[in-house]
Amino acid sequence: MFKLHYKLERRAIGLTLAIIAAASIGGIVEIAPLFTIDQTVEAAPDMRVYTPLELAGRNIYMREGCYACHSQMIRTLRDEVDRYGPYSLAVESKYDHPMLWGSKRTGPDIARLGGKYSDEWHVRHLINPRDVVPVSIMPAYGWLMDNALRTDDLSGQLAAQRAVGVPYTDDMIANAGADVYGQANPDSAAAAGVTSRYGEATTVRLFDGDPQRVTEMDALVAYLQILGKLTDAASQDTAAVETQ
Repeated sequence: MFKLHYKLERRAIGLTLAIIAAASIGGIVEIAPLFTIDQTVEAAPDMRVYTPLELAGRNIYMREGCYACHSQMIRTLRDEVDRYGPYSLAVESKYDHPMLWGSKRTGPDIARLGGKYSDEWHVRHLINPRDVVPVSIMPAYGWLMDNALRTDDLSGQLAAQRAVGVPYTDDMIANAGADVYGQANPDSAAAAGVTSRYGEATTVRLFDGDPQRVTEMDALVAYLQILGKLTDAASQDTAAVETQ
């Protein structure tokens, strides 16, 4: 074996070809499954897109580096399913650009966080994590309550998402700014437009409790409350497995 290696080292062309062959094997193993992606990724007819407010919250989540401590992918291991809920399916990240699966868990996995706690809990937790979890080592993000959410660029962000396959309509893109305000202000005239464009199941409420303005806190809490709720595919898949 070593003699062959020594011979290849003396022949640059042969060594180059051997490297290409070795790399090709690894490449084929990773690339070949992509040709059957339509058969391997689950169907989710009820899948919905992020609203502009939720998408803005996702951007804030990435901006603040939350993904560095929280994963968003529950493995099929029994202890993970018992702790976090049904294991994650590929289709649940269908509209995530980029995907935030992760593997680092300084904090818990949050793939099924949506609806687990109240909006008030999330606001208090983000302002000062120790108020609700005394042993938490998570940093405080109190400034999110003070920062008004930027909305003038959201139409462009939705258009960019559509360019990579997210099915935002022209109506959604044109009304992105109004829909942000409407989702965070249930008593406003704009609230009806949110549900008409994104569905009756869309959460429309005062996420940070302040009706005067839309803050970055509104956006981040709206995003956290939708995690695991864009589709019921995982629950249906789990139920199907249990009945077999």
